[in-house]
Amino acid sequence: MPPAPTARASGPTGAAVAASGQWHDDDGVRMPAGDAHAWLPGHNQTVCGVPLSRARLRMFPHVPWEYRDTDVLGPNDRVGHVCDRCLAALRPRPRRGEKAGWTRTSPRP
Repeated sequence: MPPAPTARASGPTGAAVAASGQWHDDDGVRMPAGDAHAWLPGHNQTVCGVPLSRARLRMFPHVPWEYRDTDVLGPNDRVGHVCDRCLAALRPRPRRGEKAGWTRTSPRP
């Protein structure tokens, strides 16, 4: 069972969700809907650089950014689109000195 939401996002990056719409769950808690972006609380723009006020995005500091590249959004999901640039910005990077995940097996002479 996942931990209960806290006052601030508790994800590994500290990023929360900013979205173009909202809905209320059964407990009356605001939840994101529409286009979702990653947002660092205390900043006035998303991780990908979209200004919150000009894009009319609503901030959800109680909802941590937990989206991954492999997530599939279905027709029953309230979030219709997850920003690809925000996903790429918060993707874990390989550490310095680690080898690439592939090797060339037959290089040209």
